[in-house]
Amino acid sequence: MIKDFAVVGSGIGGSSIAALLSSKGFDVILFEKEPYLGGCSSSFSRAGYNYNTGATTLAGYEDGHVVREIFDAIGVVPNLLESDPSIVIIHNEKVTPRYRDFEKFFEILQLNYPHKKNRVFWELIYDINREFYRFSGHYYANSNIFSKVESLFSFLPIFLRFKKYLVANAHSFIKNFFADADDEYIAFLESQIFIVAQAPLREINFFTAALSLAYTFNKNYYVLGGFSTLFDDITQNVKELHRKSEIISISRHKNHFELYTKNGRYKAKKVILNSTVYDSGKLFNDIEIKNYYKRYKKLDNYQSSFMFYMTIKSEKNFHHHYQIIQEDTLPYTLSKALFVSFSDKNDTLIAPKGHYSITASIHTDSRLWENKSFYKARKKELEDILREIILKKLDIKEDEIVQSFGATSKTFYRYIRRSQLGGNAMTFKNFLPFLPGNDTSIKNLYNVGDTVFPAQGWPGVMLGVKNLKRLLDA
Repeated sequence: MIKDFAVVGSGIGGSSIAALLSSKGFDVILFEKEPYLGGCSSSFSRAGYNYNTGATTLAGYEDGHVVREIFDAIGVVPNLLESDPSIVIIHNEKVTPRYRDFEKFFEILQLNYPHKKNRVFWELIYDINREFYRFSGHYYANSNIFSKVESLFSFLPIFLRFKKYLVANAHSFIKNFFADADDEYIAFLESQIFIVAQAPLREINFFTAALSLAYTFNKNYYVLGGFSTLFDDITQNVKELHRKSEIISISRHKNHFELYTKNGRYKAKKVILNSTVYDSGKLFNDIEIKNYYKRYKKLDNYQSSFMFYMTIKSEKNFHHHYQIIQEDTLPYTLSKALFVSFSDKNDTLIAPKGHYSITASIHTDSRLWENKSFYKARKKELEDILREIILKKLDIKEDEIVQSFGATSKTFYRYIRRSQLGGNAMTFKNFLPFLPGNDTSIKNLYNVGDTVFPAQGWPGVMLGVKNLKRLLDA
């Protein structure tokens, strides 16, 4: 039997589009290599303790935002707790909670980083964020030059409104705005931007930087039970879901595709890949398809994440998310800042009573982990450094640690077949119209996920899901 759609990969994009198409009555089959769903946004167990794979928040689940729109269309009401502050920034001896309420946040900001232009700057950030989410109707098609040009015109209202900030380099804009700001304040700003935009200030425009700084003014949520429970909820109405089923190859035929696993062969009229756009060509022998994906190989980069996981037993109260900014870039990383996520104190689905599950991440270069001679020593050294920072900055005692371990880009490649984590940053080099789209020039072949339009996090990937839904006319 030929399926309407085969979706390869159960990350945010793959699970969501599979569920969305299923809700519209299409016959969908979803493949996932691992026993758990969600890719680098999933959860897993080790030695009896559970962890979220990535240190991440769920943003965009509120009226007028795309995550809420897609969840409502699927028919999912997730089990969430609102996180406010959504993140607490620890920088030297300064602690700055990023409260959703502007004045509540600003009062602490002005105490920690006083500047006469702070209010003007942060009100600009707030207004750009608020106005951007009022725009609708824009989409991006990539199948041919005509559809690309037509879709780019749909962005004209956004371009006209935000042109000044779209063409301005973020680093130059901020340095000129805060002409006398010290390095500490710039580091405070850039570290927050980096975790959202996935790129340093010099490589992005100010519009991207503004939205990155403003995400905490939107509602952010903690997922009860870990992110895998959310993916289970999203895909509950996908009738055919194959876990532990890796797609080995895909062949194109006149009216369908054939997908091959170790256990069988499947047919589908249309295929949606949740694999990275620069690696997807490996699934095909078809030269035309290989050449299509080859053009995006230049987007592949070595930026990844080093993950550090801990379970602790503690009676203390912790916020859901912290960012700890250090003076210098840490060894074997690309960043001064460590992002740390804690399970909720009352969430006994992911950690036993009286325990916390902790997931910490920091940007790294995957090439640093390729040399087998240095791999174990570097991994152990960075684990020790991150453990020491977390214990010191968050007042955790060594004897409260139940379990701890790290994961490199090599670890992630082994499980999810990708060593680059965090998606492709929206930089000047890969901004529209150079970004790969959800559709392709290959009939009935589509992409979704964090390496195609428009990339980052839950809101970014869900914008891609919404875009793909429109292109499929589903």
